[in-house]
Amino acid sequence: MLSERLREMTLAIRTTIARALGRLGFSPNALTLIGYLLNVPVMLVLAGGHWRWGGILVALASAFDALDGTLARDSNQTTLFGAFFDSVLDRFSEATVLFGLLYWYVQQGARLEPILIYITIVGSLMVSYTRARAEGLGLECKTGWMTRFERVVILVLALLLGRPTFALAILAILTLWTSIQRILYVWQTTAHGAAK
Repeated sequence: MLSERLREMTLAIRTTIARALGRLGFSPNALTLIGYLLNVPVMLVLAGGHWRWGGILVALASAFDALDGTLARDSNQTTLFGAFFDSVLDRFSEATVLFGLLYWYVQQGARLEPILIYITIVGSLMVSYTRARAEGLGLECKTGWMTRFERVVILVLALLLGRPTFALAILAILTLWTSIQRILYVWQTTAHGAAK
């Protein structure tokens, strides 16, 4: 998976930055909260229709978002609440960014884009929920094309190119498809287990 490769490639620099923030007194949960708050100015920039600046800020906020887990693992501060808190704020972060786009398109009287944004939000939530529900049943479920990393990459590239509608169409389709992939994966896994 592309996201796993990137995590391995950037581990050294993430660890260096995370350790520096830790020495300044930041806890992993504090970094999680700051990571979410960084998405608020992103929302405001996108609500103003500034696509390229929005793309840059989405990329920076997403890069910062990787530091909380790095600090937690490096300083042996991993907790169940920390993992839960990070996952929840990831969903809020994504919805906050998409709300900025939604506000812009509603103000412009657009019809297609608000629908695509709604589908994308539902699809993104279902990608996360299907994994969480599967893991609640004791199954690992990381299958599917459109994880959060891929969603961020597509959105950033489209914003930098000034083509957010294109990204929204891709995200709307592929988040739903990823949810279906995970449903099918759990169905096949549980059916196989039942047969055994």
